Amino acid sequence: VMSPFIGYAIIKEDFKLALIMLIVAGVTDFLDGLIARTFPNQASRLGSFLDPLADKILITSLFLTLTYSGHIPLPLTLLVVSRDFVLLCAGIYIRLLSLPPPRTLRRLLDLSHATAQLSPTLISKVNTAVQLITVASTLAAPSLPFPHEDILVLLWYLTAATTVTSGFSYIFAR
Repeated sequence: VMSPFIGYAIIKEDFKLALIMLIVAGVTDFLDGLIARTFPNQASRLGSFLDPLADKILITSLFLTLTYSGHIPLPLTLLVVSRDFVLLCAGIYIRLLSLPPPRTLRRLLDLSHATAQLSPTLISKVNTAVQLITVASTLAAPSLPFPHEDILVLLWYLTAATTVTSGFSYIFAR
């Protein structure tokens, strides 16, 4: 929900506001997950699908806007977005194959019929954390009173490494 607002703040180069909104989004996402785990009757199949989708929309929009504004290199953003796109396509394909006939768009989109379960791998969770740390550090960097370029470059390489590793983890785990 906050993705377009954070993206707008980034485009306007209001990095403090963008960082505050990112923190709020992270806290509310954490609380939502905590409630779903603590009170299983509050969890839903739709929520278990929408939550990771919302996370990917947030990450994608942040990387795209930070690249557009010249703060994250284009090759890194292409890597992050491409990995998520390939995983999304693979998930749709696996779901389509696992649907019993007739395979229709309506049945494909009907989440009440679980046909395949894809659980995030540990490296994928680490990757998401590294990506968020990279984005948060990039947003905080203009306010830092010390040189931070080397730290950001290190985070870019770490993000690239975890993105590639997590992508391969899905390929070899399935």
